[in-house]
Amino acid sequence: MVSDHKILITGVSGQIAFPMAEHLARTNEVWGLARFSEPGSRERVDAIGVRTVACDLASGDLSGVPDDFSQLIHLAAYQRPGNDYDIALRHNAEATGFILEHCRSARAALVMSTHSIYKPNPDPMHVYAETDPLGDANAQHSPTYSVSKIGQEAVARFCARAFDLPVTVARMNASFGPNGGLPALHVDAIAAGRPVTTRWEPCMYSPIYEDDINTQVAALLDAASVPATIVNWAGDEPVSVQEWSAYASELLDKVAEVVVHPIDGTLRGSIADTTKRASLTGACTVDWREGLRRTVAARHPGND
Repeated sequence: MVSDHKILITGVSGQIAFPMAEHLARTNEVWGLARFSEPGSRERVDAIGVRTVACDLASGDLSGVPDDFSQLIHLAAYQRPGNDYDIALRHNAEATGFILEHCRSARAALVMSTHSIYKPNPDPMHVYAETDPLGDANAQHSPTYSVSKIGQEAVARFCARAFDLPVTVARMNASFGPNGGLPALHVDAIAAGRPVTTRWEPCMYSPIYEDDINTQVAALLDAASVPATIVNWAGDEPVSVQEWSAYASELLDKVAEVVVHPIDGTLRGSIADTTKRASLTGACTVDWREGLRRTVAARHPGND
């Protein structure tokens, strides 16, 4: 458990960061950094006891951000449509350098990367280890995402060595919970009577529920090192979009239609080898079915 630290969380209004900030603010002094461009987002973070700072990391101007944090959790990420790699690298790679340099006196930094940095394997059941080849996963929602996040990892690795700053780079798989994530979006689609669209049959993931994400932060910060520690951040159970959609349909008492649109050159499956993560954090405590049940209960009360 993380306690009695002064912690900075970037991207604090986001899907993963908000519940994490709420969890950590119970026993720590937590500061949250974001652009807060969405109306009401800053007030929502203020309400959970987090001290907010409005800042665009990609600008490099961190003059309004304290530099005496004991721990940094860098979750801010750029994933937008279009092919502007310059902007994507500025936000995901350069911004990572700016914040790690600014917080170089911290005891540890946790930088969130993504499973989308792995070179696609034609086998949908392939289990990706941290040593697997990297490459462009051709993410359809954000074509620049894979390349710019590989750039982020390179910058984070450099900063660990250049500033003697212990860093963990954690490659997130499919996070989810009441605050969102891919399984939650599919739950919403089923509840609304819309089809779930995916890219393969089966389309595999290693989903991890937000409670496990929050409780594993302490161990991943403890694992920070120079050179940087690289680890997959994912749940222990491989499950397909088809499986979780079928279970969500039972919980919601709705028919789940899953439409498969194969996409060449992208990840056919996204199963993570969690051996290294488990050695650091221990096993996950919330299985995917229980996590989905909690997600349905929170997002669609009365249907769980």
